[in-house]
Order: sequence, then C-alpha cells, then structure tokens
Amino acid sequence: MSAPNELLWALIGLLLTIGGTFVEAFVTNPPWNWSAQGIHTTSLGVTFQIGAVLLAACLGGRTAGALSQIAYVVIGLNLPVFTQGGGISYLKEPSFGYLLGFIAGAWVCGFFAFRIPPRVESLAFSCICGLLTIHFYGLGYLIIFHIINWTTIGGMPLLQAIMKYSIYPLPGQLVVVCAVTVLAFALRQLMFY
Repeated sequence: MSAPNELLWALIGLLLTIGGTFVEAFVTNPPWNWSAQGIHTTSLGVTFQIGAVLLAACLGGRTAGALSQIAYVVIGLNLPVFTQGGGISYLKEPSFGYLLGFIAGAWVCGFFAFRIPPRVESLAFSCICGLLTIHFYGLGYLIIFHIINWTTIGGMPLLQAIMKYSIYPLPGQLVVVCAVTVLAFALRQLMFY
C-alpha cells in the first residue's frame, strides 16, 4: 500500500477509535422475533473502541493501524479522548496497558489481514490475534503495575483487576470482532483489495 493511502487509513483509524471510545455496542434480538416481540436491544458492556482499532488494521494494514493508535495514545496523553479522560496522569490508570496494546494489536491484525487473501475466516483470525495481543499487553501492564506498587490496582487486588479489564469485557469484544470481520470483508470486496 502506498504511503498516502496508509496515512489516509491511519487518519480514518484515529477518527474511528476516538469516536468508538464513546459509542456503546448493542445487539438486538433475532429479526425473526421482531414481529412478535418488537426490537429489543441489549448492551454488550463494551464500546466500539477495539472494533475501530481492528477495522482500521483490516482495511489499512499494519502500518496504518499502528500509526493510528500511536496518534490516539499521543493525543490521549494530552487531551481527554480516552474512556476516563486523558492527560499524562493516565499512565497511572490500570487500563493504560490496553491502550498501549492497541498499537501492537493493530499491527498484528493488519499484518495477518494482508498476509493471505481476504476471506471471512482469515479476517476473523486477524482480528482475534489483534484482540489477544491487546489483552496480552493489558495484562502485562496490570501485572507490572501491581508489582511496582506492591499493592492493589485502583483499589482492587490483581485478580479482580484482571477480571474487570480482561475477562468480563471479552465476550462483548468477541461479538464486536465478529461484526468487524464481516464489515471488513465486505469493504475489502467493495474496494477490490
């Protein structure tokens, strides 16, 4: 992919990530029940933030995906674009490791997304690898944060922090990964690459 295209996808990825930070993900009841029960939505307990990270990588590749997330982290350390604000003090937040993981996760996802021809299965694999990378970095940061402070993380023990930041959001994030996979496949087919 050419440098101008990568920069364009990096900008799109940055904007999607900032926007996705503040948009909660929902699912509806099955369409075949809509006539009898109406449309009911259920929160997944996550935002579209990780979906935006992975979508940018699936469409723009590893460099564009990583650049978009580097820009997001740099901007967030200066402006309140993270979930709970922003600024340099965010380095002390237990969730900051997941934000660092966005950079590596986008790179890994983009790497695999363009390694083999785009099929639903290969894009799903790319997204899951990216998601696991994000959680790997986040868990590592939680553990290091815990060791350095020799205390609890944000007022909670390490195991409780792992449950809060990795285990509980994972099912909702996997649903978002499914949606991103289908969307990325459709867009890659429309854009002929």
